[in-house]
Amino acid sequence: MPKIGEDLTSYLRQNMMPTVWCPGCGHGNIFRAITESFRQLELDPSRIAVLGGIGCSGRTPFYFNTNAMHTTHGRVLAFATGLKLANPGLTVVVTMGDGDALAIGAGHFVHAARRNIDLTAILYNNSIYGMTGGQEAPSTPLAFRSTTSPFGSIEPAFDTVELALAAGATYVARTTTFDFADMPRYIAEAIAHPGFSVVEILSQCPTYFGRLNRLGEAPELLDYERTHTFLREDAPLLTKEEMVGKLPLGVFRNEIRPEYTKEYAKLCEAQGGNYSV
Repeated sequence: MPKIGEDLTSYLRQNMMPTVWCPGCGHGNIFRAITESFRQLELDPSRIAVLGGIGCSGRTPFYFNTNAMHTTHGRVLAFATGLKLANPGLTVVVTMGDGDALAIGAGHFVHAARRNIDLTAILYNNSIYGMTGGQEAPSTPLAFRSTTSPFGSIEPAFDTVELALAAGATYVARTTTFDFADMPRYIAEAIAHPGFSVVEILSQCPTYFGRLNRLGEAPELLDYERTHTFLREDAPLLTKEEMVGKLPLGVFRNEIRPEYTKEYAKLCEAQGGNYSV
């Protein structure tokens, strides 16, 4: 991790600061981690494209001194797929909310994973629709409150990791904003991975999720993340009872299989085309 004050400004649009996120929101932590992953990989800002959808997470591209695109709700992976195919040499990073990725955008999420196109999807999971008024999201835990489930959700939440694994994503990881040191490492690994990568980050939302569920402000929500998660490698040391209601963290898959743009280039070459990867 960089020291406080270490220069990350080459990747930032400083004239866009401060960010729009609420005080105590975990999305600023994720933004910092993405910036640090760019620095770790020594990426050229002109060769990076950051795309966002609609929602709190969708504001992220505004603050990067890179190529950027603000797209429509749930369709960011469709835009990213087109961009990557048009310019396969770009490093394409997609910032998605839990609603953006798992509700209206779920179909795009599944098929981007199935194709194994070289995109990095960073999923900000704050368990609620933060920007539009605190409505229930596909990630809202069972029995938890939102503005559209004031008596508690009766729907089981999506497990992002299980969905990504089932759909065929070749790099899948999960961490939290509490585990700040792990975020840049996982994001950097995901960006460097030659295939569809998913990093789910559990992020605190004191404005809606914390307030509606009486969980407190940002410090209490960070503590909630700590006590409701465990490292995958620690699972053999825990009883089934100790794992109830908790999510595992870590890297769930890191494997290599044929990547879509490279396979497309081979197809074009075989037909006498000139598609450059």
